[in-house]
Amino acid sequence: MPVLFGKHYTKDELLAHVGDISQIGGVKEVRYEGGAADGEKAIEFATGTGLVFTAVASRGLDITAASYCGKSLCWHSWCGDRSPYFYVEPGMEWLRSFYGGLTVTCGMTNAGAPSVDEGKELGMHGRFSNTPASNVWADGKWVGDDYVFWAKGKIRETTVFGENLLCERTVSARLGENKIYLEDIVTNEGTKRTPHMMLYHINSGFPVVADGSLFISPSENPKPRDVDAQVDAEHYYRNDAPDIDYRERCYYHNMIADEKGYVKAAVVNPAMAFGFSVKYKLSELPLFTQWKQNGSGEYVMGMEPANCLVEGRDKERQRGTLQFLDPGETRTYHIEFEVINTPQQIEALKKECNRAK
Repeated sequence: MPVLFGKHYTKDELLAHVGDISQIGGVKEVRYEGGAADGEKAIEFATGTGLVFTAVASRGLDITAASYCGKSLCWHSWCGDRSPYFYVEPGMEWLRSFYGGLTVTCGMTNAGAPSVDEGKELGMHGRFSNTPASNVWADGKWVGDDYVFWAKGKIRETTVFGENLLCERTVSARLGENKIYLEDIVTNEGTKRTPHMMLYHINSGFPVVADGSLFISPSENPKPRDVDAQVDAEHYYRNDAPDIDYRERCYYHNMIADEKGYVKAAVVNPAMAFGFSVKYKLSELPLFTQWKQNGSGEYVMGMEPANCLVEGRDKERQRGTLQFLDPGETRTYHIEFEVINTPQQIEALKKECNRAK
């Protein structure tokens, strides 16, 4: 039953007050015109609580813009919205189309740094976020007294004589909630055993990220990735003011799941009592990288649940940790985002994370 404007409404009560549910919330299909985003197809969501966000079908139904009551939840890069047709794979060229946004999916056969794996050159973070979704369906319906709405689509990574992986993605929400739900079902529809790397690049930005904002998680023994991350490593969880000379720092976390197998991590700005959490199953995404980038204009803290680290596919193979999908095999991934907008939610999250340790 939706909670709107401080009151619970049944389906009949709510529909008595409106002509169409779009007056309150739901999904709307749009297409961008002009500039580097020209022609992109997107689906705009509104939950009626002040939470609005956009899933871009042209970019694998990744979630670009997201805000709550006019305050952005995520970081937007200098690249801005950009058509996937500008994508160039080699080396670090992926960064030229990295818009930031709430979620950029990295995979499905490669994620992390560029590498050469068994003679094959692999660009940064894979092809997923630059692959348009097909068979896109955006709609909503009443389920009892709950109004549920979604965007569904298929993202395929394939090549002749190589891999053929299909991701069936659903991005959904419910009227009256401050949550976003993402589900990916990845199946190897090819005939060969195929490397499988998935990393969800979740990018919190100002005003969630500000001087004194915090990364809260049920983490034990976070490890700096490299020499840069060893600088002030004891304060990995705290954001600093923007610094033009800042060098990015990444930390690997050993997350501790709760009794139901879930991990919940968040970035929050205590001064504003504002931020968001990310909840996922540790069994699905056993690894986690924190990206702390407090540079001027590049001011972001990333949460990256994954089935791999970020050093490249060759390193995963060398360590013996590279994941594979056999022909016909399926993996499913679930992520839940929730807006945090009260001091009580922040304190409850801290207690929940401490109990998990």
